[in-house]
Amino acid sequence: MSVSSGRLRRLSALVRKESLQAIRDPSSILIAFVLLPLILLFLFGYGVSLDTTRTRIGLVTEEMTPLTQDLSASFQASRYFDVAMGRDRRLFEEDLVVGKVRGVVVIPADFTTRYTAGNRPDIQVIVDGSDPNTANFVQNYAQDAVANWERQRQADVASHSPAIAVEQRFWFNPELTSRNFLVPGSIAIVMTLVGTLLTSLVVAREWERGTMEAMMATPVTAVELLAGKILPYFLLGLTSMTLCVLLAVFLFGVPFRGSVAALYTLSAAFLIPALGQGLLISTVTKNQFLASQLALITAFLPAFLLSGFLFEINSMPTVIQWITFIVPARYLIPSLQTVFLAGDIWPMFVKAISVMLTIGAIMFMLAARSTRKRIG
Repeated sequence: MSVSSGRLRRLSALVRKESLQAIRDPSSILIAFVLLPLILLFLFGYGVSLDTTRTRIGLVTEEMTPLTQDLSASFQASRYFDVAMGRDRRLFEEDLVVGKVRGVVVIPADFTTRYTAGNRPDIQVIVDGSDPNTANFVQNYAQDAVANWERQRQADVASHSPAIAVEQRFWFNPELTSRNFLVPGSIAIVMTLVGTLLTSLVVAREWERGTMEAMMATPVTAVELLAGKILPYFLLGLTSMTLCVLLAVFLFGVPFRGSVAALYTLSAAFLIPALGQGLLISTVTKNQFLASQLALITAFLPAFLLSGFLFEINSMPTVIQWITFIVPARYLIPSLQTVFLAGDIWPMFVKAISVMLTIGAIMFMLAARSTRKRIG
């Protein structure tokens, strides 16, 4: 038998052995045929969109005349805006602060008088500058809606109409610096990795080594054991957040207009579901490799793609928008951006904290139940 044929037989045997091992390993099949292709393609195919559509804005008409109603209809007919109507700009101030609307268009009380007199009328566009991409979008398409209305009106009437001036104001981030938007959001991504990924790996390691069963044989209850496991990582997550905030403020120059109390309260509330998810993953998998993959796919990617950090949630399909309600980062990221750029808005924070704690309670309940079931 030649040397080359011997090498070929050895190589074939190794390939066959590894192929059989891969086929017999449920985690490999799960990752190769279910988690990675289906979930990733689902997220990138449906959840991620670079096209911003149906952005919610407030439209204030301080006078109701046929002219202002006609201009309002131009905004309502735009496929880029989801318009909420009002007669006073103060109705939308709180909505703009908490992110329910991304901008407010104000048609002033003297619009009709100035327009019919041939003077240059103006409308005001107030935009949430905390998200520079969306702010530019609202600004540009508001101008387009006005320009389309002007062209249509000039086509309908013979006389030349005065041009409309669009006055722009940017709240919270007047310079539209993307760093002021991205850095607070990235803190939530870091906390997701620390809370979910590290916790799932460490506890899964205990299962692999068999030490978890040994500890469960002691008088310690499942709840006490899980609580003892997460407390160090809870403190680690808060420490990591503190470092990120210090770097954001002193290195990157991101303004911090809120309070330290709000910052730590929000961060602590977010770590509850993050740590609970890590415990649940480790309890279900008992394998570090599979736990790490599940943590990245079910925690990191949703936090990165489905939280509003990079992509506007309103631009996603309705089904994906419903899925985002169970992503804890969806509630932390806008809250952190508010703490940094706007200050303490406690009605917004209380709602976000309540939802995050609810998700965390469900995660811990499932993790404790799964631990008892596996030990029993």
